Amino acid sequence: MKSFLGAHCDDFHVSIRLFFKLDLSLERETTVHFFERVRREYPTMRRFRRRDDNALILEENDGEGSSDSQRWIRLEPGAMRFGVFAPRDAQDVRRYGRFLLDQAPYHLTISDLDVDYLEVVYGFDMEYGGNHDQLIAETLFRDHPLAGFIMGEEAAHTVDCQPYFGIALTPKCDLQAHLEVKSRTSSYEVRTGEYENQLLSVNLSIRRYWGFDDSQDLPQIYERLLNIADEIATGRVVPLVVNPLALAIASRP
Repeated sequence: MKSFLGAHCDDFHVSIRLFFKLDLSLERETTVHFFERVRREYPTMRRFRRRDDNALILEENDGEGSSDSQRWIRLEPGAMRFGVFAPRDAQDVRRYGRFLLDQAPYHLTISDLDVDYLEVVYGFDMEYGGNHDQLIAETLFRDHPLAGFIMGEEAAHTVDCQPYFGIALTPKCDLQAHLEVKSRTSSYEVRTGEYENQLLSVNLSIRRYWGFDDSQDLPQIYERLLNIADEIATGRVVPLVVNPLALAIASRP
């Protein structure tokens, strides 16, 4: 995966989000036992911390993952989030996610009734020291009907161009794909012309809501979401969005 999807950007990462309808009970003994089980499977995951919002995080330290990849997991009352930064390959992500989704229901007492939705996110980050919004507009919307507004005669600068699209992949709308292009340029940078090198992000999210049918097996549905993400990323997102933006960045001084 790193050699293919990660080759089209500066940073590539996969994040998984499992959201709940009822809050988890993050009791000390339950959480410690779960994280200990994760650490036995992945010994390099030994950095444990609690954030100001009381979210609990277990992760690998920088450089301790395989080939500079980094695994992490975060527990909070409303969700379990985990992922891999710079994954070595697709199987690395699949094995890690299957393990967590197989163990979590037993350790954290997760029921099918608790689950709201499961989401897989592919993130493509590209570093650019210029006006992100202008770059997005000129690259993706130059021939679009809205170009007359975004880049018309009245526009001294484009200061907000962050397209977000969502489609339903099934008639019931229980399976959805969302695409977001995220700029990090501030109006101050545009006004002064002094830009910092920041990450322009393209995020593909594949989301599956619970309660529409009898198929509720978390690892199995996770595999399906990854397959869909692979197909849409390689067939649509990389050639139509990521590559054009990367080429536009490379062509600018």
